[in-house]
Amino acid sequence: MKHWLVKSEPFKYSWDKFNEDGRTFWDGVRNYQARNNLREMKEGDLVLFYHSNEGKNVVGIAKVVKEAYQDPTTDDKNWVVVDLVPVQALDKSVSLEQIKAEESLKDISLVRQGRLSVMPLKATEFDKILEMGSE
Repeated sequence: MKHWLVKSEPFKYSWDKFNEDGRTFWDGVRNYQARNNLREMKEGDLVLFYHSNEGKNVVGIAKVVKEAYQDPTTDDKNWVVVDLVPVQALDKSVSLEQIKAEESLKDISLVRQGRLSVMPLKATEFDKILEMGSE
């Protein structure tokens, strides 16, 4: 199993809306590196849900339930989506500032490539953020 982080601006698609929907396809990715990361996602992989721009914090855990397929919002064959379902909210959100302050997370893409919207995480990085988000 691999671990990932996806970013969404809460005014466009929030964690609350995701939970209300119960399932979504992760669309709108128009960056080749992020697209390639979507293509690498496998059913059962765990995903951290990050609110970007407003909040700037990890708020929950999702799971991949359908692997990459053609993005239904475009006819351009270059772009794909995956289906995600919410698993659980974190006890407390983990801010970008907290992540940047944590030595073991200094090399994650969220810190090094701030504009990337879909990124891999090592299991240890994923677990550390979960630990930081638990009470």
